[in-house]
Amino acid sequence: MFDWIDYLAQGAVAKAVLALSLVIAVGLALGSPGVRGVRLGTAGVLFAGLFLGQAGLHIDTSILEFARDFGLILFVYTVGLQVGPSFFSSLKRQGLELNILGASIVLLGGILVIAYRFLLHFSVPAVAGLFSGATTNTPSLAAGQAALLTVKGVPAGSSDLLGMAYAIAYPFGVVGIILSMLLFRKTFSASSGLEQNAVGDSNEETSTTDFLDIEVRNPNLDGIPIRDLPFATDSNIVFSRLCRNGKVVVPEVGSVIRVGDSVRLVGARAQLAEFETIIGTKSAISLADIPSELTTERLYVTKRAVLGKTLRELNFEHSYGTVVTRITRAGIEFPASDHTRMQFGDSLFVVGPTAGVGKVGEIVGNKVEALNLPHIVPVFVGLMLGVVLGSLPIALPGMPAPVRLGLAGGPLIVALCLSRVGRVGPLIWYMTPGANLVIREIGIALFLACVGLKAGGHFLEVLFSGNGLAWLLGGACLTLVPLLAVGFVARKFLRIDFPTLCGVLAGSMTDPPALAFATSFTESDRPLTAYAAVYPLVMIMRVFLVQILILTLPL
Repeated sequence: MFDWIDYLAQGAVAKAVLALSLVIAVGLALGSPGVRGVRLGTAGVLFAGLFLGQAGLHIDTSILEFARDFGLILFVYTVGLQVGPSFFSSLKRQGLELNILGASIVLLGGILVIAYRFLLHFSVPAVAGLFSGATTNTPSLAAGQAALLTVKGVPAGSSDLLGMAYAIAYPFGVVGIILSMLLFRKTFSASSGLEQNAVGDSNEETSTTDFLDIEVRNPNLDGIPIRDLPFATDSNIVFSRLCRNGKVVVPEVGSVIRVGDSVRLVGARAQLAEFETIIGTKSAISLADIPSELTTERLYVTKRAVLGKTLRELNFEHSYGTVVTRITRAGIEFPASDHTRMQFGDSLFVVGPTAGVGKVGEIVGNKVEALNLPHIVPVFVGLMLGVVLGSLPIALPGMPAPVRLGLAGGPLIVALCLSRVGRVGPLIWYMTPGANLVIREIGIALFLACVGLKAGGHFLEVLFSGNGLAWLLGGACLTLVPLLAVGFVARKFLRIDFPTLCGVLAGSMTDPPALAFATSFTESDRPLTAYAAVYPLVMIMRVFLVQILILTLPL
Protein backbone atom coordinates (compact mmCIF):
# COMPACT_ATOMS: atom_id res chain seq x y z
CA MET A 1 0.00 0.00 0.00
CA PHE A 2 2.90 2.35 0.72
CA ASP A 3 5.22 1.24 -2.10
CA TRP A 4 5.01 4.76 -3.53
CA ILE A 5 7.14 5.99 -0.63
CA ASP A 6 10.00 3.73 -1.76
CA TYR A 7 9.61 5.14 -5.26
CA LEU A 8 9.54 8.82 -4.20
CA ALA A 9 12.22 8.69 -1.50
CA GLN A 10 15.56 6.91 -1.77
CA GLY A 11 17.34 5.88 1.40
CA ALA A 12 16.17 5.13 4.93
CA VAL A 13 16.39 8.75 6.13
CA ALA A 14 14.40 10.17 3.21
CA LYS A 15 11.73 7.48 3.63
CA ALA A 16 11.48 8.18 7.34
CA VAL A 17 11.11 11.93 6.80
CA LEU A 18 8.40 11.36 4.18
CA ALA A 19 6.53 8.83 6.33
CA LEU A 20 6.67 10.95 9.51
CA SER A 21 5.57 14.05 7.60
CA LEU A 22 2.61 12.09 6.23
CA VAL A 23 1.59 10.84 9.68
CA ILE A 24 1.91 14.26 11.29
CA ALA A 25 0.02 16.06 8.52
CA VAL A 26 -2.85 13.55 8.59
CA GLY A 27 -2.89 13.56 12.40
CA LEU A 28 -3.03 17.32 12.74
CA ALA A 29 -5.83 17.46 10.17
CA LEU A 30 -7.66 14.78 12.17
CA GLY A 31 -7.16 16.70 15.41
CA SER A 32 -8.28 20.10 14.10
CA PRO A 33 -12.10 19.68 14.01
CA GLY A 34 -13.71 20.23 17.39
CA VAL A 35 -16.99 19.61 19.16
CA ARG A 36 -18.06 22.46 21.47
CA GLY A 37 -14.50 23.74 21.56
CA VAL A 38 -12.99 20.33 22.41
CA ARG A 39 -10.57 18.82 19.90
CA LEU A 40 -7.87 16.19 19.83
CA GLY A 41 -5.25 18.66 18.66
CA THR A 42 -1.76 17.17 18.44
CA ALA A 43 -3.08 13.91 19.94
CA GLY A 44 -4.60 13.22 16.51
CA VAL A 45 -1.05 12.42 15.36
CA LEU A 46 -0.99 9.39 17.66
CA PHE A 47 -4.14 7.93 16.12
CA ALA A 48 -2.96 8.68 12.59
CA GLY A 49 0.24 6.79 13.38
CA LEU A 50 -1.71 3.85 14.80
CA PHE A 51 -3.99 3.50 11.80
CA LEU A 52 -1.26 4.06 9.20
CA GLY A 53 0.97 1.64 11.07
CA GLN A 54 -1.86 -0.89 11.05
CA ALA A 55 -2.13 -0.31 7.28
CA GLY A 56 1.53 -1.22 6.80
CA LEU A 57 3.48 2.04 7.01
CA HIS A 58 6.83 1.41 8.71
CA ILE A 59 10.21 3.12 8.94
CA ASP A 60 13.68 2.06 10.04
CA THR A 61 13.61 1.16 13.76
CA SER A 62 16.75 3.07 14.74
CA ILE A 63 15.53 6.24 13.03
CA LEU A 64 12.10 5.85 14.61
CA GLU A 65 13.58 5.54 18.12
CA PHE A 66 15.84 8.55 17.61
CA ALA A 67 13.00 10.74 16.29
CA ARG A 68 10.74 9.61 19.15
CA ASP A 69 13.22 10.41 21.91
CA PHE A 70 14.44 13.65 20.36
CA GLY A 71 10.87 14.83 19.93
CA LEU A 72 10.12 14.09 23.59
CA ILE A 73 13.21 16.01 24.75
CA LEU A 74 12.23 19.08 22.71
CA PHE A 75 8.68 18.94 24.06
CA VAL A 76 9.42 18.72 27.78
CA TYR A 77 12.31 21.18 27.62
CA THR A 78 10.20 23.91 26.02
CA VAL A 79 7.33 23.20 28.41
CA GLY A 80 9.73 23.70 31.31
CA LEU A 81 10.94 27.03 29.90
CA GLN A 82 7.34 28.17 29.51
CA VAL A 83 5.95 27.26 32.94
CA GLY A 84 9.13 27.71 35.00
CA PRO A 85 8.78 31.39 35.97
CA SER A 86 5.12 31.13 36.94
CA PHE A 87 5.74 27.82 38.74
CA PHE A 88 8.21 29.26 41.23
CA SER A 89 6.21 32.43 41.80
CA SER A 90 3.00 30.44 42.34
CA LEU A 91 4.61 28.40 45.13
CA LYS A 92 4.72 31.58 47.22
CA ARG A 93 0.95 31.94 47.02
CA GLN A 94 -1.44 29.00 46.83
CA GLY A 95 1.09 26.59 45.35
CA LEU A 96 1.52 24.19 48.29
CA GLU A 97 -2.20 23.49 48.62
CA LEU A 98 -2.66 23.07 44.86
CA ASN A 99 0.35 20.76 44.57
CA ILE A 100 -0.99 18.55 47.35
CA LEU A 101 -4.23 18.22 45.39
CA GLY A 102 -2.37 17.42 42.17
CA ALA A 103 -0.14 14.88 43.90
CA SER A 104 -3.20 13.22 45.44
CA ILE A 105 -4.69 12.69 41.98
CA VAL A 106 -1.46 11.04 40.84
CA LEU A 107 -1.23 8.76 43.89
CA LEU A 108 -4.89 7.70 43.64
CA GLY A 109 -4.23 6.74 40.05
CA GLY A 110 -1.24 4.67 41.15
CA ILE A 111 -3.39 2.83 43.72
CA LEU A 112 -5.95 1.99 41.05
CA VAL A 113 -3.24 0.70 38.73
CA ILE A 114 -1.95 -1.66 41.43
CA ALA A 115 -5.52 -2.88 42.00
CA TYR A 116 -5.87 -3.58 38.24
CA ARG A 117 -2.68 -5.63 38.29
CA PHE A 118 -3.70 -7.92 41.16
CA LEU A 119 -7.52 -7.98 40.92
CA LEU A 120 -8.02 -7.91 37.16
CA HIS A 121 -4.68 -9.55 36.28
CA PHE A 122 -3.68 -6.93 33.70
CA SER A 123 -0.09 -7.24 32.57
CA VAL A 124 2.48 -4.75 33.83
CA PRO A 125 2.99 -3.11 30.40
CA ALA A 126 -0.79 -2.78 30.09
CA VAL A 127 -1.28 -1.08 33.47
CA ALA A 128 1.67 1.21 32.80
CA GLY A 129 0.17 2.18 29.44
CA LEU A 130 -3.25 2.75 30.99
CA PHE A 131 -1.70 4.91 33.69
CA SER A 132 -0.05 7.11 31.05
CA GLY A 133 -2.95 7.18 28.57
CA ALA A 134 -5.80 7.71 31.03
CA THR A 135 -3.92 10.70 32.42
CA THR A 136 -2.85 11.97 28.96
CA ASN A 137 0.76 12.03 30.13
CA THR A 138 3.05 11.32 27.20
CA PRO A 139 6.43 11.66 29.01
CA SER A 140 5.45 8.91 31.47
CA LEU A 141 4.82 6.66 28.46
CA ALA A 142 8.40 7.25 27.33
CA ALA A 143 9.68 6.66 30.87
CA GLY A 144 7.74 3.38 31.03
CA GLN A 145 9.13 2.17 27.72
CA ALA A 146 12.66 3.00 28.87
CA ALA A 147 12.12 1.21 32.19
CA LEU A 148 10.96 -1.95 30.40
CA LEU A 149 14.37 -2.18 28.73
CA THR A 150 16.04 -2.53 32.15
CA VAL A 151 13.82 -5.40 33.35
CA LYS A 152 14.98 -8.95 32.68
CA GLY A 153 12.57 -11.51 31.30
CA VAL A 154 10.12 -9.02 29.77
CA PRO A 155 8.09 -10.73 26.99
CA ALA A 156 8.74 -9.59 23.45
CA GLY A 157 6.47 -6.82 22.29
CA SER A 158 5.86 -5.45 25.79
CA SER A 159 6.87 -1.96 24.72
CA ASP A 160 4.34 -2.05 21.89
CA LEU A 161 1.71 -3.35 24.32
CA LEU A 162 2.35 -0.38 26.57
CA GLY A 163 1.88 1.97 23.62
CA MET A 164 -1.38 0.32 22.58
CA ALA A 165 -2.82 0.48 26.10
CA TYR A 166 -1.86 4.14 26.16
CA ALA A 167 -3.66 4.80 22.87
CA ILE A 168 -6.81 2.97 23.97
CA ALA A 169 -7.07 4.93 27.23
CA TYR A 170 -6.04 8.32 25.83
CA PRO A 171 -9.27 9.51 24.11
CA PHE A 172 -11.41 9.20 27.23
CA GLY A 173 -8.55 10.71 29.21
CA VAL A 174 -9.04 13.95 27.26
CA VAL A 175 -12.84 13.81 27.40
CA GLY A 176 -12.98 12.67 31.04
CA ILE A 177 -11.18 15.76 32.35
CA ILE A 178 -13.67 18.03 30.60
CA LEU A 179 -16.62 15.96 31.83
CA SER A 180 -15.29 16.33 35.37
CA MET A 181 -15.12 20.12 35.00
CA LEU A 182 -18.68 20.28 33.67
CA LEU A 183 -19.92 18.04 36.48
CA PHE A 184 -18.34 20.21 39.19
CA ARG A 185 -19.73 23.35 37.58
CA LYS A 186 -23.26 21.91 37.51
CA THR A 187 -23.08 20.40 41.00
CA PHE A 188 -21.59 23.29 42.94
CA SER A 189 -22.29 26.51 41.05
CA ALA A 190 -25.82 27.05 42.38
CA SER A 191 -25.20 26.18 46.00
CA SER A 192 -21.67 27.08 46.98
CA GLY A 193 -21.41 30.72 46.01
CA LEU A 194 -17.82 30.14 45.01
CA GLU A 195 -18.30 31.45 41.50
CA GLN A 196 -18.78 35.05 42.49
CA ASN A 197 -16.17 37.18 40.72
CA ALA A 198 -14.61 33.99 39.30
CA VAL A 199 -16.63 33.01 36.27
CA GLY A 200 -18.23 34.86 33.43
CA ASP A 201 -16.33 38.11 33.88
CA SER A 202 -13.40 39.05 31.78
CA ASN A 203 -12.63 42.41 33.39
CA GLU A 204 -9.77 43.26 35.73
CA GLU A 205 -11.25 41.32 38.65
CA THR A 206 -10.51 38.03 36.90
CA SER A 207 -6.85 38.80 36.28
CA THR A 208 -3.94 37.90 38.51
CA THR A 209 -2.95 41.56 38.85
CA ASP A 210 -5.41 44.40 39.48
CA PHE A 211 -5.44 48.02 40.61
CA LEU A 212 -7.53 50.07 43.05
CA ASP A 213 -7.83 53.80 43.74
CA ILE A 214 -8.30 54.49 47.47
CA GLU A 215 -9.02 57.74 49.29
CA VAL A 216 -7.16 58.02 52.62
CA ARG A 217 -9.71 58.36 55.44
CA ASN A 218 -7.94 56.73 58.40
CA PRO A 219 -6.65 59.54 60.67
CA ASN A 220 -4.12 57.16 62.25
CA LEU A 221 -2.23 57.05 58.94
CA ASP A 222 -1.88 60.80 58.56
CA GLY A 223 1.80 61.60 58.04
CA ILE A 224 2.85 57.93 57.91
CA PRO A 225 5.46 56.95 55.25
CA ILE A 226 4.29 54.32 52.77
CA ARG A 227 6.95 51.90 53.94
CA ASP A 228 5.47 51.94 57.47
CA LEU A 229 1.91 51.10 56.43
CA PRO A 230 0.52 47.79 57.81
CA PHE A 231 1.21 44.88 55.40
CA ALA A 232 3.35 47.14 53.20
CA THR A 233 6.66 45.34 53.77
CA ASP A 234 5.19 41.84 53.43
CA SER A 235 2.96 42.44 50.42
CA ASN A 236 3.55 42.75 46.69
CA ILE A 237 1.41 45.88 46.54
CA VAL A 238 2.83 48.73 44.45
CA PHE A 239 1.86 52.38 45.03
CA SER A 240 1.84 53.71 41.48
CA ARG A 241 0.20 57.15 41.90
CA LEU A 242 -0.50 59.63 44.69
CA CYS A 243 -2.94 62.51 44.27
CA ARG A 244 -2.77 65.49 46.65
CA ASN A 245 -4.54 68.80 46.06
CA GLY A 246 -5.27 67.80 42.47
CA LYS A 247 -1.62 66.99 41.61
CA VAL A 248 -0.71 63.40 40.70
CA VAL A 249 2.84 62.10 41.25
CA VAL A 250 4.63 58.79 41.56
CA PRO A 251 5.27 58.17 45.28
CA GLU A 252 8.43 56.69 46.76
CA VAL A 253 8.49 54.26 49.69
CA GLY A 254 9.46 57.15 51.94
CA SER A 255 6.62 59.40 50.77
CA VAL A 256 4.10 60.22 53.50
CA ILE A 257 0.36 60.08 52.98
CA ARG A 258 -2.22 62.49 54.36
CA VAL A 259 -5.91 62.24 55.07
CA GLY A 260 -7.66 63.35 51.89
CA ASP A 261 -4.96 61.95 49.58
CA SER A 262 -5.88 59.37 46.96
CA VAL A 263 -3.51 56.55 46.04
CA ARG A 264 -3.52 53.97 43.28
CA LEU A 265 -2.45 50.49 44.38
CA VAL A 266 -1.49 47.63 42.05
CA GLY A 267 -1.42 44.00 43.19
CA ALA A 268 -3.49 40.91 43.91
CA ARG A 269 -7.19 41.67 44.54
CA ALA A 270 -7.26 39.98 47.96
CA GLN A 271 -4.40 42.17 49.18
CA LEU A 272 -5.97 45.27 47.66
CA ALA A 273 -9.09 44.60 49.72
CA GLU A 274 -6.98 44.47 52.90
CA PHE A 275 -5.37 47.83 52.11
CA GLU A 276 -8.75 49.37 51.33
CA THR A 277 -10.01 48.36 54.78
CA ILE A 278 -6.99 49.92 56.49
CA ILE A 279 -6.48 53.07 54.44
CA GLY A 280 -9.98 54.31 53.71
CA THR A 281 -12.57 53.87 50.99
CA LYS A 282 -12.59 53.36 47.26
CA SER A 283 -12.00 56.67 45.49
CA ALA A 284 -14.88 58.14 43.50
CA ILE A 285 -12.50 59.34 40.78
CA SER A 286 -9.99 57.36 38.73
CA LEU A 287 -6.51 58.76 39.26
CA ALA A 288 -5.68 58.00 35.63
CA ASP A 289 -8.38 60.48 34.55
CA ILE A 290 -6.84 63.39 36.47
CA PRO A 291 -4.65 65.53 34.16
CA SER A 292 -1.00 65.06 35.04
CA GLU A 293 2.47 64.78 33.56
CA LEU A 294 2.51 61.01 34.13
CA THR A 295 2.45 58.52 31.31
CA THR A 296 2.41 54.73 31.11
CA GLU A 297 4.41 52.48 28.82
CA ARG A 298 5.44 48.87 28.42
CA LEU A 299 9.21 48.49 28.27
CA TYR A 300 11.11 45.30 27.43
CA VAL A 301 14.23 44.13 29.22
CA THR A 302 16.82 43.46 26.51
CA LYS A 303 20.07 44.94 27.91
CA ARG A 304 22.48 42.48 29.51
CA ALA A 305 23.69 45.02 32.10
CA VAL A 306 20.41 44.89 34.06
CA LEU A 307 19.85 41.12 33.92
CA GLY A 308 19.77 39.62 37.40
CA LYS A 309 19.40 42.98 39.13
CA THR A 310 16.42 43.63 41.41
CA LEU A 311 14.05 46.57 41.12
CA ARG A 312 15.36 47.75 44.49
CA GLU A 313 18.89 47.89 43.09
CA LEU A 314 17.73 49.79 40.01
CA ASN A 315 15.67 52.18 42.19
CA PHE A 316 13.74 53.82 39.37
CA GLU A 317 11.44 55.66 41.81
CA HIS A 318 14.18 57.72 43.40
CA SER A 319 16.31 58.25 40.30
CA TYR A 320 13.69 58.97 37.66
CA GLY A 321 10.37 59.38 39.46
CA THR A 322 8.97 56.23 37.84
CA VAL A 323 7.61 52.98 39.19
CA VAL A 324 7.26 49.49 37.72
CA THR A 325 3.80 48.23 38.67
CA ARG A 326 3.48 44.96 36.75
CA ILE A 327 5.79 42.48 35.04
CA THR A 328 4.83 40.02 32.33
CA ARG A 329 7.10 37.00 32.08
CA ALA A 330 6.47 33.88 29.97
CA GLY A 331 2.92 35.06 29.35
CA ILE A 332 2.10 35.46 33.07
CA GLU A 333 1.53 38.92 34.57
CA PHE A 334 2.33 39.50 38.24
CA PRO A 335 2.77 42.52 40.55
CA ALA A 336 6.26 44.01 40.61
CA SER A 337 8.26 43.60 43.80
CA ASP A 338 11.47 45.20 45.03
CA HIS A 339 12.98 41.71 45.09
CA THR A 340 12.04 40.81 41.50
CA ARG A 341 15.15 40.19 39.42
CA MET A 342 15.17 41.25 35.80
CA GLN A 343 15.18 38.55 33.14
CA PHE A 344 15.66 38.91 29.42
CA GLY A 345 12.31 39.43 27.69
CA ASP A 346 10.47 40.74 30.77
CA SER A 347 7.75 43.25 29.92
CA LEU A 348 7.65 46.07 32.47
CA PHE A 349 4.57 48.27 32.89
CA VAL A 350 6.08 51.60 33.92
CA VAL A 351 4.34 54.71 35.28
CA GLY A 352 6.05 58.10 35.50
CA PRO A 353 6.89 61.37 33.73
CA THR A 354 7.68 61.06 30.04
CA ALA A 355 11.37 61.89 30.46
CA GLY A 356 11.74 59.42 33.35
CA VAL A 357 10.02 56.60 31.46
CA GLY A 358 12.27 57.27 28.47
CA LYS A 359 15.35 57.06 30.68
CA VAL A 360 14.18 53.76 32.17
CA GLY A 361 13.69 52.49 28.62
CA GLU A 362 17.32 53.31 27.82
CA ILE A 363 18.51 51.50 30.96
CA VAL A 364 16.56 48.27 30.39
CA GLY A 365 17.14 48.28 26.63
CA ASN A 366 13.59 48.20 25.25
CA LYS A 367 14.82 46.90 21.88
CA VAL A 368 11.85 44.84 20.71
CA GLU A 369 13.80 43.51 17.74
CA ALA A 370 16.28 41.88 20.15
CA LEU A 371 13.47 39.60 21.39
CA ASN A 372 13.27 38.04 17.94
CA LEU A 373 16.95 37.11 17.79
CA PRO A 374 17.40 33.37 18.39
CA HIS A 375 19.61 32.19 21.26
CA ILE A 376 20.67 28.86 19.77
CA VAL A 377 23.68 27.99 21.95
CA PRO A 378 21.71 28.09 25.26
CA VAL A 379 19.06 25.78 23.76
CA PHE A 380 21.54 23.01 23.04
CA VAL A 381 23.43 23.56 26.29
CA GLY A 382 20.12 23.18 28.13
CA LEU A 383 19.23 20.03 26.18
CA MET A 384 22.66 18.55 26.94
CA LEU A 385 22.31 19.26 30.67
CA GLY A 386 18.79 17.79 30.66
CA VAL A 387 19.90 14.54 29.04
CA VAL A 388 22.80 14.20 31.48
CA LEU A 389 20.56 14.81 34.50
CA GLY A 390 17.93 12.40 33.17
CA SER A 391 20.52 9.65 32.75
CA LEU A 392 21.81 9.77 36.33
CA PRO A 393 20.68 6.70 38.34
CA ILE A 394 18.70 7.42 41.51
CA ALA A 395 18.72 4.60 44.05
CA LEU A 396 15.46 4.29 45.98
CA PRO A 397 15.04 1.96 48.98
CA GLY A 398 13.48 -1.35 48.00
CA MET A 399 13.94 -0.84 44.26
CA PRO A 400 15.60 -3.73 42.39
CA ALA A 401 17.12 -1.20 40.00
CA PRO A 402 17.74 2.54 40.17
CA VAL A 403 15.16 4.86 38.65
CA ARG A 404 16.01 7.80 36.41
CA LEU A 405 14.38 11.08 35.60
CA GLY A 406 14.79 9.96 32.00
CA LEU A 407 14.42 11.96 28.83
CA ALA A 408 11.17 13.39 30.18
CA GLY A 409 12.11 14.42 33.73
CA GLY A 410 15.72 15.52 33.20
CA PRO A 411 15.15 18.19 30.53
CA LEU A 412 12.02 19.36 32.36
CA ILE A 413 13.83 20.03 35.66
CA VAL A 414 16.79 21.67 33.91
CA ALA A 415 14.44 23.94 31.94
CA LEU A 416 12.54 24.91 35.11
CA CYS A 417 15.76 25.89 36.85
CA LEU A 418 17.26 27.70 33.87
CA SER A 419 14.08 29.69 33.29
CA ARG A 420 14.24 30.73 36.92
CA VAL A 421 17.91 31.78 36.71
CA GLY A 422 17.39 33.61 33.41
CA ARG A 423 21.07 34.04 32.60
CA VAL A 424 24.42 32.40 33.29
CA GLY A 425 27.34 34.45 32.01
CA PRO A 426 26.81 35.08 28.29
CA LEU A 427 24.08 32.43 28.05
CA ILE A 428 20.52 33.80 28.14
CA TRP A 429 17.85 31.16 28.74
CA TYR A 430 15.14 33.10 26.96
CA MET A 431 13.03 31.76 24.14
CA THR A 432 10.40 33.81 22.36
CA PRO A 433 6.84 32.52 22.84
CA GLY A 434 6.51 31.86 19.11
CA ALA A 435 9.75 29.87 18.93
CA ASN A 436 8.80 27.95 22.07
CA LEU A 437 5.43 26.99 20.63
CA VAL A 438 6.88 25.85 17.29
CA ILE A 439 9.59 23.69 18.87
CA ARG A 440 7.14 22.27 21.43
CA GLU A 441 4.58 21.29 18.80
CA ILE A 442 7.20 19.77 16.50
CA GLY A 443 8.60 17.76 19.40
CA ILE A 444 5.31 16.29 20.59
CA ALA A 445 4.19 15.60 17.01
CA LEU A 446 7.38 13.65 16.29
CA PHE A 447 7.05 11.66 19.48
CA LEU A 448 3.39 10.74 18.98
CA ALA A 449 3.93 9.85 15.31
CA CYS A 450 6.72 7.43 16.23
CA VAL A 451 4.77 5.87 19.11
CA GLY A 452 1.75 5.39 16.84
CA LEU A 453 3.73 3.81 14.01
CA LYS A 454 5.57 1.48 16.37
CA ALA A 455 2.42 0.26 18.13
CA GLY A 456 0.14 0.32 15.09
CA GLY A 457 0.90 -3.17 13.79
CA HIS A 458 -1.45 -4.93 16.24
CA PHE A 459 -3.61 -2.07 17.45
CA LEU A 460 -6.98 -3.11 15.99
CA GLU A 461 -6.42 -6.71 16.97
CA VAL A 462 -5.90 -5.74 20.60
CA LEU A 463 -8.64 -3.09 20.61
CA PHE A 464 -11.40 -5.48 19.59
CA SER A 465 -10.23 -8.32 21.79
CA GLY A 466 -11.51 -8.91 25.31
CA ASN A 467 -8.45 -7.18 26.75
CA GLY A 468 -9.05 -4.07 24.65
CA LEU A 469 -12.56 -3.52 25.99
CA ALA A 470 -11.40 -4.17 29.55
CA TRP A 471 -8.58 -1.67 29.07
CA LEU A 472 -11.07 0.89 27.75
CA LEU A 473 -13.26 0.61 30.86
CA GLY A 474 -10.26 0.47 33.18
CA GLY A 475 -8.78 3.60 31.60
CA ALA A 476 -12.09 5.47 32.02
CA CYS A 477 -12.16 4.65 35.74
CA LEU A 478 -8.50 5.62 36.03
CA THR A 479 -9.36 9.03 34.57
CA LEU A 480 -12.56 9.81 36.46
CA VAL A 481 -12.17 8.35 39.95
CA PRO A 482 -9.11 10.38 41.08
CA LEU A 483 -10.42 13.58 39.48
CA LEU A 484 -13.86 13.33 41.04
CA ALA A 485 -12.60 12.27 44.47
CA VAL A 486 -9.96 14.99 44.82
CA GLY A 487 -12.11 17.59 43.10
CA PHE A 488 -14.96 16.96 45.54
CA VAL A 489 -12.66 17.48 48.52
CA ALA A 490 -11.20 20.63 46.96
CA ARG A 491 -14.61 22.16 46.34
CA LYS A 492 -16.55 20.99 49.37
CA PHE A 493 -13.99 21.28 52.13
CA LEU A 494 -11.10 23.45 50.85
CA ARG A 495 -13.42 25.91 49.09
CA ILE A 496 -11.22 26.11 45.98
CA ASP A 497 -12.87 28.37 43.40
CA PHE A 498 -14.03 26.76 40.17
CA PRO A 499 -11.50 28.30 37.71
CA THR A 500 -8.59 27.35 39.96
CA LEU A 501 -9.96 23.83 40.35
CA CYS A 502 -10.17 23.48 36.57
CA GLY A 503 -6.51 24.45 36.32
CA VAL A 504 -5.58 21.88 38.97
CA LEU A 505 -7.51 19.14 37.16
CA ALA A 506 -5.94 19.97 33.80
CA GLY A 507 -2.48 20.33 35.33
CA SER A 508 -2.73 17.06 37.27
CA MET A 509 -3.35 15.35 33.92
CA THR A 510 -0.75 17.56 32.16
CA ASP A 511 -3.37 18.09 29.47
CA PRO A 512 -3.13 21.31 27.34
CA PRO A 513 -6.49 20.74 25.51
CA ALA A 514 -8.26 20.61 28.88
CA LEU A 515 -6.46 23.79 29.94
CA ALA A 516 -7.58 25.56 26.77
CA PHE A 517 -11.16 24.45 27.42
CA ALA A 518 -11.03 25.59 31.05
CA THR A 519 -9.62 29.00 30.14
CA SER A 520 -12.30 29.67 27.53
CA PHE A 521 -15.09 28.12 29.61
CA THR A 522 -14.37 30.12 32.77
CA GLU A 523 -13.25 33.27 30.93
CA SER A 524 -10.46 33.64 33.47
CA ASP A 525 -6.68 33.24 33.63
CA ARG A 526 -6.86 31.45 37.00
CA PRO A 527 -6.83 28.00 35.32
CA LEU A 528 -3.51 28.89 33.65
CA THR A 529 -1.95 29.98 36.95
CA ALA A 530 -3.10 26.83 38.76
CA TYR A 531 -2.02 24.63 35.82
CA ALA A 532 1.49 26.11 35.89
CA ALA A 533 1.66 25.64 39.67
CA VAL A 534 0.98 21.89 39.66
CA TYR A 535 2.33 20.85 36.24
CA PRO A 536 6.06 20.35 37.05
CA LEU A 537 5.56 18.33 40.25
CA VAL A 538 2.86 16.17 38.70
CA MET A 539 4.97 15.56 35.60
CA ILE A 540 7.94 14.40 37.67
CA MET A 541 5.73 12.23 39.91
CA ARG A 542 4.19 10.46 36.91
CA VAL A 543 7.60 9.86 35.35
CA PHE A 544 8.88 8.33 38.59
CA LEU A 545 5.72 6.41 39.46
CA VAL A 546 5.43 4.58 36.15
CA GLN A 547 9.05 3.41 36.52
CA ILE A 548 8.42 2.25 40.08
CA LEU A 549 5.34 0.30 38.96
CA ILE A 550 7.27 -1.48 36.21
CA LEU A 551 10.27 -2.24 38.42
CA THR A 552 8.29 -3.50 41.45
CA LEU A 553 5.12 -5.17 40.20
CA PRO A 554 5.49 -8.86 39.34
CA LEU A 555 5.44 -9.53 35.60
